[in-house]
Amino acid sequence: MNKKLHILFLCGWYPSKEFPTNGDFIQRHAEAVSLKHKVSVLHIVSSNSINNSKIEKNSITNVDTYIGYVTKTTNPVLKLVRFYKMYITILKEIGCFDVVHLNSLFPFGIFALHLKAFKKKPYIISEHWTGYHFPLSKKISFIEKLVSKSIAKKASFISPVSTHLQISMQKFGLKGNYCPIPNVVDIDLFKPQTKKEKQFSILHISSLKNEHKNISGMLKAAKILEAEIPSFTWDFIGGNGNQYKDEIKNLGFTSANINFIDHLPQEKLVSYLQKAHVFILFSNYENLPCVILESFSCGTPVISTNVGGIAEYFPEEFGAFTSVNNPSELAQKIKKINDNPINKPEDMYKYAKENFSKEIIAKQFSEVYFKTLNINS
Repeated sequence: MNKKLHILFLCGWYPSKEFPTNGDFIQRHAEAVSLKHKVSVLHIVSSNSINNSKIEKNSITNVDTYIGYVTKTTNPVLKLVRFYKMYITILKEIGCFDVVHLNSLFPFGIFALHLKAFKKKPYIISEHWTGYHFPLSKKISFIEKLVSKSIAKKASFISPVSTHLQISMQKFGLKGNYCPIPNVVDIDLFKPQTKKEKQFSILHISSLKNEHKNISGMLKAAKILEAEIPSFTWDFIGGNGNQYKDEIKNLGFTSANINFIDHLPQEKLVSYLQKAHVFILFSNYENLPCVILESFSCGTPVISTNVGGIAEYFPEEFGAFTSVNNPSELAQKIKKINDNPINKPEDMYKYAKENFSKEIIAKQFSEVYFKTLNINS
């Protein structure tokens, strides 16, 4: 089916001047879909730096992006009014469209319900949120759960990034027509290179939030590893590394080279993934992290905790799993890769290309859009 649709990406998360990396995985989905369809992004965010609401429109990598900035307020009713007015204003600028692609079910799903009820526009849902996993889901309020059930029920399709997230959402009570679609990898950017660092190089990339990514556990593993590997580098990229200065000092590293590096754009990040000997994700919970898929695409093996939907897209020959919050076991797994390197760059890149490339993801979403509109694909 070559019919070109106009897809409205309705986004609760999306990169903006306020939060430059927030929802960058959604941006990648939008860029993928734009290969086959016209895509307009609608996102609204509160800001302390403005006195009056404003819209910034840009065309970025073939995606028409409308970011609405509204003055920040602690009054929930006033916030709702400001968001609704901005939503209506941006809709008028965007004009006609065929399907709503809702990203993150709540609260922007309320706008999707509005569009279906008053504009007769069907919607699908992409979901990435870890909050639906138990016990995190216990924090969701009764009202949010009630509204979320209605949003899910009236969606044409729900496309979480993993089957594991689908199961969590269903257990939470979100009934619907599920069709998981994974995250995207830019295979033109993330590709293998032959040269690795001379010194054994370990890499971690994330927000560096300890309760989620367990940075403290990785630092403990690094200390244990000092007795096993004479010299190695461990780079932690993203977020605020200053919070771990005291911890590093107390661990008393002698030979390990531990570096904390501020957030980097993908264009600069890729060289770190290409040169590393192993990528580590030691999270307490996850869905399907893009960075694992990007690591595969660069031909770099991965050691990760077996949480969320990671195992669904993790060929065993591309790395190893380790237990949650077990630094000793993590250190042992890293030493094993140091002693017996995994060298399958062509196989890993091929796997990423066949499962997570923009073309593959665009095809999967296109099929969902056409089914939503009852058009034969």
